[in-house]
Amino acid sequence: MKLDISPKIKAYLDAHPDESPLLVVELAEVERRYKKLTGLLPFAACHYAVKANPDPAIVKLLASLGSSFDAASAQEIQLCLESGATPDRILFGNTIKKQSDIAWAYSQGIRMFVCDSVGEVDKLAIAAPGSKIFARLRVGGEAGAAWPLSKKFGCTRDVACEIMIRAKEKGLVPYGLSFHVGSQQTVVEPHFAAIALTELVFDDLVEEGIQLEAIDIGGGFPAQYRDAIPPIEDFAETIIESIERNFEGRPLKVLMEPGRYLVADAGVLRAEVVLISYHKEINATRWVYLDIGKFSGLVEAEAIQYRIISEKDTDKEEDTARVILAGPTCDSIDVIYEEAEYYLPNNLAVGDKLYFLSAGAYTTTYSSVGFNGFPPLKCVCI
Repeated sequence: MKLDISPKIKAYLDAHPDESPLLVVELAEVERRYKKLTGLLPFAACHYAVKANPDPAIVKLLASLGSSFDAASAQEIQLCLESGATPDRILFGNTIKKQSDIAWAYSQGIRMFVCDSVGEVDKLAIAAPGSKIFARLRVGGEAGAAWPLSKKFGCTRDVACEIMIRAKEKGLVPYGLSFHVGSQQTVVEPHFAAIALTELVFDDLVEEGIQLEAIDIGGGFPAQYRDAIPPIEDFAETIIESIERNFEGRPLKVLMEPGRYLVADAGVLRAEVVLISYHKEINATRWVYLDIGKFSGLVEAEAIQYRIISEKDTDKEEDTARVILAGPTCDSIDVIYEEAEYYLPNNLAVGDKLYFLSAGAYTTTYSSVGFNGFPPLKCVCI
């Protein structure tokens, strides 16, 4: 293989040749990345975004390392608690929550919640009295992010102030501001503007008699797909410089929510070639159908181009040709890559295996429970 696969992952795959599709995640790499990121930003409490990969082995590992967690649902909170996290280490970070789930979380000891609307504050006041509230700001970052988040999530500077004023009136604790610069953010500049905006809202609220204590800088730290990305050190330096510039040494608690960065590059997804065919009436490009597609974990292929290798990979360009990659289901949208320029060996055959690198994040969690009867993507942590 031209591109390296971790020896431990390769050994597991070689020992289980018939399991496909299969995601294998190396826990040692998750631990290495956790220690690197927290070493670069030691003042920031790391709240792992459970949605990236909620495999119990990953959550238990991070809990044992001292990580806190960003949970999006009652189910994720339960997983964190069962994995050894104490309630004070869990942030209910979804801004859209059932009031019954808020009440359940509160009954389990959860006291930190995020919202981006005044209506959510009213629900929290009833179901989670006295809790600490983060208002999520809408920030830029669309240019560099694979998945911009500002359309659905976040609020303006004025609404953030309204949220905190209402929270105080309702007996909640106006605690901090959060933001997210977009998933798989490939440039560092959005952090400058986002942190500067939090400082403006801090000052706005001082005039209202409210002193906030914390900022949550979210996630967005990228994984290594096909496109080049800045080193994680560049993101850390930008964040440190921005905080120092805007908060000038004022007491400030900082949270971060890495997900993709911790687990994506730790995982390799193996798929099997099911069929190779040509639709010459449409184009002359080979269609390569795999046993995995959009419904079984590759939804992010809409915006992300995975590094894909074959056991028959060759350095000779003349021995390869462009392909269209598609999934196995009876749905016309189950096409993984059609416009992207992927080239695979001319001697690729049915039964051959392809390997999607950096597939440890947002694959199993996007896998359907059984569309067309295909089982969800299996994940093994080693």
